[in-house]
Amino acid sequence: MNPARLRFGVLGPLIIEADGAPLRPPRSPILRGLLGVLLVAAGRPLPADRLIELVWQERPEEVNPGSVQVGISRLRQWLRRVDPASDPGWNLEHYGSGYRLTLPDDAFDLGRFRALVGRAKAEQDVEARARLLETALALWRGPVLNDLTFLDAHDPLLRSVTEEGCAAALDLTAAAIRTGRAGTALDLLAALAESHPLDERLEASMVELLAADGRTAEALRRYQTYRERVAEELGVDPGQRMQAAYLAALARDGRSPDPPRAPPPVPAQLPPPVPDFTGRDEHVTTLTGLLTTREYSPVTVITGMGGVGKTTLALHVAHRLAARFPDGQLYARLRRPDGGSVDTAEVIGGFLRAFGVTGQDVPASLEDRSALLRTVLHGRRVLIVLDDASAESEVRPLLPGTPGCAVIVTSRVPLAGLTGADRVDLDVFDEDQAVALLSRIVGPERIAAEPQAAAEVVRLCAYMPLAVRIAGTRLVHRRHRTLAWLAERLGDVRHRLDELTAGDLAVRASFRLSYVRLPEETRRLFRLLGLLEAPDFPEWVAAALLGGSYREAQTHLDALVEAQLLVVAGTDANGWPRHRYHDLVRIYARELATEVESDEERLAAVQRALGAWLALAERAADRVPGPCYAAIHGSAPRYRLPPEVTDRLLADPMAWFDAERAAMAAAVEQACALGLDEFAWDLAASMEKYLDVRSLAQDWLPLHEKAMALCAAKGNRLGEAVLLRGLNDTTTWLSTDHAGDAMGASYEASTRMYRLFEEVGERRGMADALVAQCWGLIARGDTDQALETARHALALAEETDHLGGEARAHHIMGVAYGEARPEQAAEHLERCLDLARLHGNPRFEATAMQFLGAAYCLSGRVESGHALLVDSLRICHELKDHYAEAFSLLYLAKLYAALGDDRAMPTAKSVVYLARRHNLEHHLADGLTVLGQLDLAAGRYDSATANLEESVRLWRARGWHSFLADTLRALGLAHRHSGDEEAARKVWSEAMSVYERLGDTSAAADIATLLNEG
Repeated sequence: MNPARLRFGVLGPLIIEADGAPLRPPRSPILRGLLGVLLVAAGRPLPADRLIELVWQERPEEVNPGSVQVGISRLRQWLRRVDPASDPGWNLEHYGSGYRLTLPDDAFDLGRFRALVGRAKAEQDVEARARLLETALALWRGPVLNDLTFLDAHDPLLRSVTEEGCAAALDLTAAAIRTGRAGTALDLLAALAESHPLDERLEASMVELLAADGRTAEALRRYQTYRERVAEELGVDPGQRMQAAYLAALARDGRSPDPPRAPPPVPAQLPPPVPDFTGRDEHVTTLTGLLTTREYSPVTVITGMGGVGKTTLALHVAHRLAARFPDGQLYARLRRPDGGSVDTAEVIGGFLRAFGVTGQDVPASLEDRSALLRTVLHGRRVLIVLDDASAESEVRPLLPGTPGCAVIVTSRVPLAGLTGADRVDLDVFDEDQAVALLSRIVGPERIAAEPQAAAEVVRLCAYMPLAVRIAGTRLVHRRHRTLAWLAERLGDVRHRLDELTAGDLAVRASFRLSYVRLPEETRRLFRLLGLLEAPDFPEWVAAALLGGSYREAQTHLDALVEAQLLVVAGTDANGWPRHRYHDLVRIYARELATEVESDEERLAAVQRALGAWLALAERAADRVPGPCYAAIHGSAPRYRLPPEVTDRLLADPMAWFDAERAAMAAAVEQACALGLDEFAWDLAASMEKYLDVRSLAQDWLPLHEKAMALCAAKGNRLGEAVLLRGLNDTTTWLSTDHAGDAMGASYEASTRMYRLFEEVGERRGMADALVAQCWGLIARGDTDQALETARHALALAEETDHLGGEARAHHIMGVAYGEARPEQAAEHLERCLDLARLHGNPRFEATAMQFLGAAYCLSGRVESGHALLVDSLRICHELKDHYAEAFSLLYLAKLYAALGDDRAMPTAKSVVYLARRHNLEHHLADGLTVLGQLDLAAGRYDSATANLEESVRLWRARGWHSFLADTLRALGLAHRHSGDEEAARKVWSEAMSVYERLGDTSAAADIATLLNEG
């Protein structure tokens, strides 16, 4: 062998060298592609169909194994021409079921790269390992084979090599930081990171290396740039690895970053395929061809009458093609259980959540959600299945906008308005297909025993798949019955329409045939389940509806599934199965419930189900971090499940709420519709902390408002007060739809809340209401009254053993003392932190740390204050709490600004970014003030004016007078430095008026001095 004659490179554009001199690759793109992928395979054989998929992507249907053989032969000839040695260093051969190209490791860069990485892994000396990895990564010239644009960079063959490069980069990052070689590693990783700008691992490595190299401000700017990029292009936040790198840069503590977490799972939402799928070979071939076209994102509509097998075909093809869409498969049924259409915006919200876009990151309007979905799908290869569409308007917002994805739609109508969509029309089976389906259902031995009877059965079924399936199911559950018996039954014309005709009557008849065979208690469960409004439901709800044994309820539930009267809709995040009705089955179940059960029996069953949800929800809520409000509940009867079941269900309370969120929302709606105010308010209130942590205010507000309106109408003062407490907290700090003074409105609401709690004698609620009042008092500058009110709240909390109320009272006293008296503020905030930790509430612990950190900084204990703020930020990241995160960053920005630290500007920009994205109006106003002051200090007067003017507008809407006055003072300076003395005097006059109303004579005198200087 002569390994030195030819050398190849694939870690970037394809390069070939002969005796060290560049050599032009083959002219044919097919030969270049074959050479490239065989080199990347590194001696592993690639079958002909795999080579077709890789190299002939544009027209694979025109290629056969013979074409591949010709291509390999021509490539072999080219190699011999450029390396005519009798014993060359390469060997291109047919091996097993494929073709492989073998050559020594040192003959191509990928081989050398892998050898170096292997040596590095075995090296015990960290510095030697770093040098080996540096040499390995220096071989990378860009993305793998990036000049062969017809190759799919996302294909597993190429992507696996890219992953090796990324893994080596991560190993080098850790070794370089330990050995002080961060600068060298930065140069090597920069090109790799630039080639993959959305790869969080590489970007996090760059942030870690920059911080380790002493370039902290640059590290923070890189984090912010990445954060904005993934938000704009993918609609998500940075993950755990990037957040850890960011926190380490902020803290400058020199610790190694946390290891990256595994990436979130790729969405795989397809329901399981029908195991007895039969026939449709021509349709499967047609659909496969239509859906694998690469020039655009193909949309194919499967149309036909009800019962013809549209969904069965769609899922069969989707599962066959799933591997071609490695970035996920999405599924949505577009028809509600009552037959109406689902909310398309909700469908898009579900798709976005599957890709990690959650909470307030999901826009409110349908148009914005649709645009964000197209952004998330851009560059991904995703298969979307939209089942049972009834109009074009339901489908259009769900379509991707760029190549790479594919969509299957099933519908009973043509959907002719979907421009560019292909259509596949389904008709009934022929005889052979129908008999084959029947055989798959009942077993081939039974068909072989009665072939003529089988043919007669499918003829009488009119060869309709649904009718054949119904017939076969009857035989499966009647093993002692013969095919001839069924054929005789169907032969009676008077009853055939009842059993097999398409449409409601046919469906109803088939349901009844299954229903009447069930034991009475199973039939009762079937009827009662139909009363629930939940889109799907957990298995434990069966026990509540029946009011009996949990184990026996499971048995009845399984019987309904076996009878095909109930569908297993999948499993939730905890692995528990969820069930749902087919839409018409639910209607049938409700009809029977109305006929058989009395009004009292139906209401009692629904109340037991609501009571079970409530019992679980209030227990789960106790373990969810959130505001330290008193846990106040009402008198609605609970239904307690067995303790061992409850413990397993609530092992992860947030996951339980995730699974039950839609069902509980429906439960609140149903309770309101039935006038069950005790259930309605308690269920809604039990979801408050979960919805708050998940930033789901859009879901929270309508539920609470509806339940609170019911409580007001019913005179339920306790329920009204509890719901008002949650609503006031949300609308004060998160909503941007204020008609006027937000803090003034909050004070009025909390005063009303206090009166309601006082009326029913709920003293813990009175303490919570008083603390809420304090915020309004502080905002308007009435500090003495705020402190007096807080002391009253503390007394009430202490006498009622309301630990959270004590913590909140000390917290608000710290806020009231504030910047004017930081030492006194710190005393109360230290007590608040102790109580928060005793309470076991990490979310409020982070809040206490934020305010205490700020107080320490103001009183000169800067190092301790900075440590608390960074630690609070870490807790916020763990909880995914954007509101609290922005607050921690805000005080860090203020600290850095005061110290003249160059981290001030990127940190303040992060605050403004978060605040705008998550509608955090208070933090936005405060962050803009900090930015304006930094601009002012740097002489950027136009930018300072713009930021401060926006902040002033927000503070006016907030009704927070001290912040308004301080921002007006800074805005006046910006105007004066810009040469607009008239504008400066105008805003200073307003500032002086506000300071005078606040009683701050010193600040007012300072403003007067500024006015006199003009």
